[in-house]
Amino acid sequence: MAIIVRLDVMLALRKMRSKELAARIGITEQNLSLLKSGKVKGIRFETLERICVELNCQPGDLLVHDADDNALDPQEA
Repeated sequence: MAIIVRLDVMLALRKMRSKELAARIGITEQNLSLLKSGKVKGIRFETLERICVELNCQPGDLLVHDADDNALDPQEA
C-alpha cells in the first residue's frame, strides 16, 4: 500500500491509548484498530478531523505516502 497510516506513532507521542481516542472521537475500538493497521480502504473526513483535533495534529502527521510503493492493485484502479 502506498499510503502508510502513522496513527500509532501519534498516539505514542501524545501518550494516549487507542481506547481513549476511540471514546473521544465516537468510534469503536475495533474500527480504530483497523485504521491503525491500515486495513481500511478509506476514512471519512469527519473522522480524520476528529482524530486531528484530539491529537492536535495535521492529516499529514497521520498519513504518509510511500513513493517506493506506487504499484496499484489492478482491481483498485
